[in-house]
Amino acid sequence: MMRLVLDTSVLVAALRTRLGAGNAVLQLVARRRVTLLATPPLFLEYEDVLKRPEHRLVHGLTPEAIDDFLAELAALIEPVEVHFQWRPQSRDPNDEMVLEAAINGSADAIVTYNVSDFVQAGERFNIPILEPRELLRRVKP
Repeated sequence: MMRLVLDTSVLVAALRTRLGAGNAVLQLVARRRVTLLATPPLFLEYEDVLKRPEHRLVHGLTPEAIDDFLAELAALIEPVEVHFQWRPQSRDPNDEMVLEAAINGSADAIVTYNVSDFVQAGERFNIPILEPRELLRRVKP
């Protein structure tokens, strides 16, 4: 089973539409077709971003509904402890959290809509960087 770290962009897209690849990735997680990895700081980043007014305006979820979603997501995540920080590897500090979860969790891939943000670090640490649609092609339903 593939071990994945999701960039926050995937969660944002998944909550914005049920028809997109991001939502299909979350369905793979829910059906336990893939293993989702996250560190506590990365999970807190998910919460912070999903509760931002600009995202709530689009996905229409209340803070309570987001908390319910995150509680269900947390139950599916394999927690990762950061034993070593590999910073700096990226221009964006939030990308560092994704990369650290992937390295410390022995991830098979990072899934993101922002592939260019991770390409160099992915090559350096031999971690494939996949868009959600590419992951869907690789994981059988």
